[in-house]
Amino acid sequence: MVELDIVREIAVGAGEILLQKLEAGVAVEAKGAIDLVTDADKASEAFVVAELRTRYPSHGILAEEGGRSAGSSDFLWVVDPLDGTTNFAHGLPYFCVSIALVKGTEAVLGVVYDPVRRECFAAEKGSGAFLNGRRLAVSTTQAVQESLLAAGFPYDIATSERNNLEPFARVSRASQGVRSLGAAALDLCQVAAGRLDAFWELALQPWDLAAGGLMVLEAGGTVTSCAGERFNPLGHDICASNGRIHGELLALIGLQPR
Repeated sequence: MVELDIVREIAVGAGEILLQKLEAGVAVEAKGAIDLVTDADKASEAFVVAELRTRYPSHGILAEEGGRSAGSSDFLWVVDPLDGTTNFAHGLPYFCVSIALVKGTEAVLGVVYDPVRRECFAAEKGSGAFLNGRRLAVSTTQAVQESLLAAGFPYDIATSERNNLEPFARVSRASQGVRSLGAAALDLCQVAAGRLDAFWELALQPWDLAAGGLMVLEAGGTVTSCAGERFNPLGHDICASNGRIHGELLALIGLQPR
């Protein structure tokens, strides 16, 4: 039996590691031209993975830096030890720890912790989404024209055709504004909290979207792929909104189902 309080404690512990590393100084390596990893990513992930393996030894784990390890059950932990690494490496205080539990193809639990603001977002399937114990609800904005949204871009933005630049331009012209904040899991939580009306991104990894996607669903929002297909927590793109603007936003993004 997985207890949400235990997962919260693990996320908060990982967040404290990130803050300590930020204060002590960060060692940065490049995984790609603009794809970074820091010693904080590695330390945070080592802590989270060790805790999960100790408490849930039969569960599989999919973590950003360490890859996937199989378990003997249907449960898979999906872990981003530091979402927003580029922000973190530059000292921009917008990053988080994201931990999701997936059973089959369904997210059943998610925790996202923002250590800078001490904000812990948590959700369980069928039980709602919460921020530091307060129940969350998505916004009631009725149209994209009245909306504040966020979007993200892939690390291969310079070479990929699926770089989100054209949809970003279309939605920017049609809305009150689109922000690119650099931490997808945390952006999704802002949608769940009603601070943003929607978030979308075309090229992510499961650890970026699994916990945050569940958060939006449990806050009463709508979550699909960017082409309107059923949300897959192990997928690679996401469109999450308050539900009211979802169809209009998908039309502006303009992707066809694969």
